[in-house]
Amino acid sequence: MRISDFDYNLPKELIAQSPIKERDGSRLLVLHRDTGRIEHRIFRDIVNYLSPNDTLILNNTKVLPARLAGRKETGGKVDALILNLVTGHRPQVGNEYEALLKPVRGCRIGNRIVFGGGEFCAEITRIENGRRFLRFDAKDDLEKLLDRSGQMPLPPYMKREPADYDMERYQTVYASKKGAIAAPTAGLHFTKNLLREISKKGVDIEYVTLHVGYGTFKPVSAGNIKEHKMEKEYFEIENKAIERLSNKKGRVVAVGTTSARVLETIQLKAESCQLSAERGWTDLFIYPGYKFKLVECLLTNFHLPKTTLLMLVAAFCGRGLMFKAYEEAIKEKYRFYSYGDAMLII
Repeated sequence: MRISDFDYNLPKELIAQSPIKERDGSRLLVLHRDTGRIEHRIFRDIVNYLSPNDTLILNNTKVLPARLAGRKETGGKVDALILNLVTGHRPQVGNEYEALLKPVRGCRIGNRIVFGGGEFCAEITRIENGRRFLRFDAKDDLEKLLDRSGQMPLPPYMKREPADYDMERYQTVYASKKGAIAAPTAGLHFTKNLLREISKKGVDIEYVTLHVGYGTFKPVSAGNIKEHKMEKEYFEIENKAIERLSNKKGRVVAVGTTSARVLETIQLKAESCQLSAERGWTDLFIYPGYKFKLVECLLTNFHLPKTTLLMLVAAFCGRGLMFKAYEEAIKEKYRFYSYGDAMLII
């Protein structure tokens, strides 16, 4: 399939720039795979589409305030997005971290960048595939420095600076394991009260972890999508979730493409259909033609054109049906992307 098969036109005014007041007050488009029927609901209505014994899988990764505003010692502002803060992927020697710098022009090996109003600085030590590696000169470890001086790494299509409210709203209410540089956005709509209501209905709620990294958003540059290579992202799934999945009686409902990729990764790795607790790295690329093994329902936000996220959704419900839903969402003026509305595919 060609990358052009996953392009569509979206009016700029439908790109959500900030969250709505109530998380579960966003809109929910419900897409029925068997009939192609589309329903328009409010997100908190999702409880009506879940059944006792269903298993709802949430990604409990926590977004780090991984964006740092700095300036070069030679002059000029520089923004740094720190990439490799994932558990198990910390520097073994020294204090060197991979980062995306913006603007990249003039950022050469040996340049020093001052952050935190002069509290600490970093030196560009090497350049690989266009990415810079920074060695930080500070007493505290970088995670503590980010907690004090970092900002939420909002996507570039949000044409504003991060605000104080993003520290809460660009994070799910159940986020617990630090490591992501972007939110698993399908989960942003849940409130603690809504999760309690879902649980009371007899739905099992379980958690996986996938630390969303740059690979999720890496542009697909190959004309033929099969030639695209996903970057590895760290994941975990614990025994409790495995037991639920192994003894499931209802449907498996994946909240977000990240949860879906974890579930499909462990199923592909399982021998004789025996699942097991696991942690490691996944570069699973799901696109049309893929046959899902575990995921039976998918909750997802609306995604950018030509992205691997869009391709996963197309694999789940069919490219034609997906674009039918997207056309309906545009017509009905749904809000798109990270702070936008959601779609439940059943």
